[in-house]
Amino acid sequence: MTSASAFLGYPRPDGRIGVRNHVLVVPTVICSAVVADRIAASIAPVGASLPHLAGCGQLGPDLNVTHETLAAYCQHPNVGAVIVVALGCEQVVAQQLSDTARRAGKPAAIVAIQSEGGTLRATARGIEVARQMAETLARVDRVWCRASSLILSVKCGGSDYTSGLASNPVVGRVADRLVDMGGAVVLGEIAEIMGAEHLLADRAASHEAATRLLRVVNRVEAEAIALGLDIRGTQPSPGNMRGGLTTIEEKSLGATHKAGERTRLEDVVGYSAPITSKGLTVMDTPGLDVESVTGMVGGGAQIVVFTTGLGTPTGNPIAPVVKITANARTAQGMADNIDVDVSGVMSETESLDAAADRLLTEVLAVCSGRPTAAERLGHREFAIHRRNPTI
Repeated sequence: MTSASAFLGYPRPDGRIGVRNHVLVVPTVICSAVVADRIAASIAPVGASLPHLAGCGQLGPDLNVTHETLAAYCQHPNVGAVIVVALGCEQVVAQQLSDTARRAGKPAAIVAIQSEGGTLRATARGIEVARQMAETLARVDRVWCRASSLILSVKCGGSDYTSGLASNPVVGRVADRLVDMGGAVVLGEIAEIMGAEHLLADRAASHEAATRLLRVVNRVEAEAIALGLDIRGTQPSPGNMRGGLTTIEEKSLGATHKAGERTRLEDVVGYSAPITSKGLTVMDTPGLDVESVTGMVGGGAQIVVFTTGLGTPTGNPIAPVVKITANARTAQGMADNIDVDVSGVMSETESLDAAADRLLTEVLAVCSGRPTAAERLGHREFAIHRRNPTI
């Protein structure tokens, strides 16, 4: 293995490779989120919590998505140990989440607020367990791992004209190279594929994959029409319009560059569902940045590359998010949030391939432990997609 095709990671008992080694503190319900946050903060930066608004009063499909997403994070390769923080009367079952972590070979514990006797006792108990887990994980060394073990999530947000012209094509070239190494790439944001779905369908490895993609896009469009919204030919984001994008089709033509120029579409999966195929997978996520990233990381992506023209700070609790911009003004004005500046592509002082070389080097360095801007700033946004009303 060479440094150009490998990174220093954490092999897991289930055969996957982590790029971080977090103690994950999972609240089963919003009522236990404060305790979970305090437990995770006691072992920062290795501690990570998943603050969310779900876990109780949900209808069947949404409850299933909530449970599946939390379970996916419990077994994620970037997680070394898990503490489930329950209230005690919610719908999400703490024992099932703990069992999921253990089946993946991770130490797991449950802290129940009602059983412990309230917030203070539950917090104290959780901190005691968390510190023991953190001490154990601190003794685990990174080892050289092949890039073929990586699942790369590609995302854009706060897009402008430079996104489709430069930063997204740079990411696409990195996606192609990672797939050439044997890795995988996941693309979400179905609404931002709309208008360019035929281009991805033409690259599908099978008729079944192409059909699933078109079916998902058609469903999202039908849901918008049912709400009285025809989003084709329009642009739902004022920021995108200010950045020079006029229609959803124009935005989609730029956004789909992140999926590579030649990598084949192998699979289409549901929200936070496991990503099992090498090559390109499309995940059924909304365009909303935090919900989309949450789902793709839940599917198994260990790292996210996130392009932005206007600038956005979004991170994730367990996966590093690398921010790329091709807008020189954003690179300077939001320097604290940007990891890689590829504005030289726009000024014609750097080629797309040269920029992709730099980005791939950065991705592998981050996988080996280099902190991203979002991690340094404490951006750990997390939100589970919901389709139905709360009951």
